[in-house]
Amino acid sequence: MKRVLVWTFHRYATTLILACLALTAKAQQTAFSVATIRPSSSEVKFEHDGKTDLIPGTLRMQDVSVQTCIKWAYGVQPSQISAPGWTDTEKFDIVAKSDGPATEDQMKLMMQNLLAERFKLSFHHQSKELKAFVLTVAKGGAKVHPAAEPDAKPFRQNSANGSIVRSTTIQDFGDFLSGPLQMPVVNETGLSGKYDFVLDFTPYLSDSGHNMDVTKLDSTGIIKSALEQELGIKMELRKTQVDMMVVDHVEKPSEN
Repeated sequence: MKRVLVWTFHRYATTLILACLALTAKAQQTAFSVATIRPSSSEVKFEHDGKTDLIPGTLRMQDVSVQTCIKWAYGVQPSQISAPGWTDTEKFDIVAKSDGPATEDQMKLMMQNLLAERFKLSFHHQSKELKAFVLTVAKGGAKVHPAAEPDAKPFRQNSANGSIVRSTTIQDFGDFLSGPLQMPVVNETGLSGKYDFVLDFTPYLSDSGHNMDVTKLDSTGIIKSALEQELGIKMELRKTQVDMMVVDHVEKPSEN
């Protein structure tokens, strides 16, 4: 009986150790188990950065540039990246899978490694004084509403003349605006929660029959007016120190 109890204990201990090792390995996932990278098959309308979807264990990116991948993986704005022009103009479709479910932070770490392995990305950081748009709460107070489902996945859908935003932080929306504004956007609103709002540029266009065109000289004024009137957020141009991500080397992706 004593020998049976000892054997049972050792078997239980071995199973427990193996389970702990498996959990540790899963927690330490740093690379995708498989990833395919192909030239973009179709454009994502109204989205310069294409489309990124996360489902348990799988990352799907459609019509994305290398700079889009860098922004997503490292949490930087477009104006913080100094890189060759093709990294923003050539678009790809990427499907990458991990060994089992992974958190968004784990997926971002895996994307960092994918960029290093398949695009041979290397870079360094450099602080630089740049003009930036600083967001603050306007005198009348913020007009954004707390997210109805704060734990839901952030959602943003662009149209020709605006955006529908749900369960998103002001910082994340500022990161998005830095693209069309082509400048860093710094969030000093003090609004740290997640919010739902609709931003409609139509009332601020000189001709409501025309679509929003970020190439027009007045596009910054339109965005500034819409933010203040619709969201109660003021946007001012100032000089500030910006952390730059300077790309030293990058290549077009290796074959799958």
